[in-house]
Amino acid sequence: MNNRIIIIGGGIAGISAIKAIREVDSEIEIHMISNEKFYPYNRLRLTKGLFGNLSEEAILLQKREWYEANSVKLYINKEVTRIDVEEHEVILDDDSRLKFSKLLLASGAHNFTPPIEGIDKQNVYTIRHLEDAWVVKDIVLEKKKPLTIGGGIQGLETAWELNQHGAEVAIAEIQSRLMPMQLDIKASQILHSIIESYNIKVYLETQVHKILGENSVTGVSREDGLQISCDMVVYNAGVRPNIKYIKDTPINFNKGVIVNNKMETSVQDIYAAGDVAEFKSRISGLWNIAIEQGKLAGYNMIGMDKVYKDIVPVTTLNAFGISLFSMGNVDEGKCDYSLIEESSENKVYKRIFIHENKIAGAIVIGDTKKSPILKSAIENQILVDEFDLSKIFIESEIITRKE
Repeated sequence: MNNRIIIIGGGIAGISAIKAIREVDSEIEIHMISNEKFYPYNRLRLTKGLFGNLSEEAILLQKREWYEANSVKLYINKEVTRIDVEEHEVILDDDSRLKFSKLLLASGAHNFTPPIEGIDKQNVYTIRHLEDAWVVKDIVLEKKKPLTIGGGIQGLETAWELNQHGAEVAIAEIQSRLMPMQLDIKASQILHSIIESYNIKVYLETQVHKILGENSVTGVSREDGLQISCDMVVYNAGVRPNIKYIKDTPINFNKGVIVNNKMETSVQDIYAAGDVAEFKSRISGLWNIAIEQGKLAGYNMIGMDKVYKDIVPVTTLNAFGISLFSMGNVDEGKCDYSLIEESSENKVYKRIFIHENKIAGAIVIGDTKKSPILKSAIENQILVDEFDLSKIFIESEIITRKE
């Protein structure tokens, strides 16, 4: 058999692997297998631009001719059902078999369906695939009171898009505040207040127990009996890695496929990257990390010896008339002190977290144009004494030091 790399999954991790491979090797066979009906597309656009141009062509990760130009054989609407590790083969849903010399598992994740009574009713949706977005986009034209379950980035982006098209939106969030992993208490409060200024009702500490209505949705209820009226539900309750096809193999997995710092799995010649990969007991679920892991796996599959280094997670949100940036350690209990600038009048909040005299994390609400400066400082562990605070803070006298 000729050298052949097979990539399972049509997401950004797989595309990044192809780019890395082709930087070095223009000859090796590359086959990419996607269970989507479309060419690989930018999934982030589905909630960020729900009412923008969501045609397939508009959101492709690479133009169709790119695959031919890079000698990539792309399989569309094909599912890998299992892997024959001993024979170095993948088996597709039509029982055909493909040999590989190296295999990359980049099959991504699927939206978790929470165990809510009535979640199978009409007008209950989740957005993971392009067709999901098309359906929600059409249905909201006739439904006027949507509720989103989940106050994470995807849920907030969806709520904002629905609000901007005239819907009376509500958000149900199980936590006691919005984005507790990415924001401090004050930033959560600011975001909450801004969201509600757009007549979007936010229900905190709200675990939806039941979706009401005979066939179609009329509302939801909590376990304590509180009922919230709505005529459609969009849930965003986190994701789970797509690992069903490896469960009868010797490939080690926990929540995701376990990888080392070279993106190697427990089985020789098989790698994993992106939302399906679990590194140091963590699954990132983040775009920038999927890109880096895919790139590194690509290099290593063609014989290079690259080592993955932890990437500091970055969260951004552009909605509700503001921009938001969060990165690194934003837990004040794990930092020595922080620097804060706040202007409630201008909807501005900036906080830099300092640990061991280094810039460890940051939160910015308002103007995030200078967030790349903070990103670089956090990634490079810049000493606070060597950092020009005037690049971030407008007026030094309103900086407060919070121990």
